[in-house]
Amino acid sequence: MHFSPDQWEKFIEAACRLRPLEGGAGYVFVKQLGGAGDGGRDVEARLVTDLLPRKWDLYQAKHYGAGLKPSEFFPELAKFFLHLAAGTYPTPRFYFICAPMGVGNDLHNLLSKQAEFKRRFLADWTAEKTGLKARAIELTPKVRQLVEDYDFSTILECQIRDLLAWHSLDRKAHFHLFGIEPERGDDPNAPLMPSGQELGYVEELIKVYSEHSGQPLTLDEIMQVPKYGEHFQDQRALFYCAEGLKIFSRDLYGEEEFTALMEMVLIGIRPIANSLQHSTGVERLDASLSGATSLKVSDSVLAPRLRPGDLPGTCHHLANRGRLKWVK
Repeated sequence: MHFSPDQWEKFIEAACRLRPLEGGAGYVFVKQLGGAGDGGRDVEARLVTDLLPRKWDLYQAKHYGAGLKPSEFFPELAKFFLHLAAGTYPTPRFYFICAPMGVGNDLHNLLSKQAEFKRRFLADWTAEKTGLKARAIELTPKVRQLVEDYDFSTILECQIRDLLAWHSLDRKAHFHLFGIEPERGDDPNAPLMPSGQELGYVEELIKVYSEHSGQPLTLDEIMQVPKYGEHFQDQRALFYCAEGLKIFSRDLYGEEEFTALMEMVLIGIRPIANSLQHSTGVERLDASLSGATSLKVSDSVLAPRLRPGDLPGTCHHLANRGRLKWVK
């Protein structure tokens, strides 16, 4: 309700760009046209590249402080039919009414009874009632026939909850517009075998296990030794916990916030990893993970969404980028 009419149209445009359609695809072209010369179409959303009959949807934005009345909508609908008759654009697939307070009861009832809706609209236009008199919009025989032949069941209310649901698919844009932070979703599960994005920290862990065993080990050999295999999979789980935080950060604030958090963790645990008290990779690794768990990173915007494995997992992300090494 605090949007200006132009902001309301821009919000509808942004939501339509994200709207999932049947089959999983979206519109191929969406543009705000509100203002002088819009032809009664505030937002044009096409299903195909060219503007073809019934291959596009029209979104009409009406920003009122209460439910939309027929007297407020009928002049817009009359203008729509005038432009159809003039060939400004072809017949849309759907005509969507978008109002922040929705349509009022009178208009809602008309939208649910297409024959009555058409009769009321034509009768009011003929009698120059419900806002049409002031607009002096002429109902010519050509336009009347167009209205008579038109399928009024394609004129629908687009509810605000649907616009909000579509807009929220871009979590970052939704957060910046409304300040509503979404819940952090489930963290990704570690695949059965390490993926290409894990090569850096996995190599560091292989060095730890090789040093601990006293002989060079391959990943396959590590997985065959229960104490190493279980430990290795625990570390991968920590990595993917932090990966979930990275994804959450990327989608909401930008990945730079996760990078900033990693720098905080690095500053906090580098003295631990480089301590002269630790002589083996296992000692450095265990001490660093323990130290990361107890770090205070309240300056990070991600702090309220941290989970127990995030900060230890961040150590593996640092190792993945070559910023930490366990075996000296």
